[in-house]
Amino acid sequence: MKKTGIINAPISTVIAHLEHSDMVTVSDAGLPVPETTKRIDLALKKGVPGFLETLEVVLSEMYVEKAYVSEDILVKSPHIYAGIQKLLGDVQIETLPHSEFKKLTGSTKAIIRTAEFTPFANVILVAGAWGFNL
Repeated sequence: MKKTGIINAPISTVIAHLEHSDMVTVSDAGLPVPETTKRIDLALKKGVPGFLETLEVVLSEMYVEKAYVSEDILVKSPHIYAGIQKLLGDVQIETLPHSEFKKLTGSTKAIIRTAEFTPFANVILVAGAWGFNL
């Protein structure tokens, strides 16, 4: 955790309790949320808040060592993938078939649902060791 000022209490709490290799998902409005996974619903209306702006805020407090995206993002929403790459910098991004990606969301500590309507605008973030990016 970096603690720079997320004012959303549920997001701040989830990030504060992350341990090395725990995962958090930031998703578009359409990603199914497994019943076993905490849902943090930020959606107000179409596009508010957006996926990339939400991801940027989450990354302001979370150390990430790896990320996962659906391989479909590369073809269906390459501009979102480019935005993820830019925000993550040198962090490794692994692509998965969409069915595997959705299955993996069930292992994440929470899904932060945005109001993004761009297809496949989803990322699973893997927490790095506390205090530095790996």
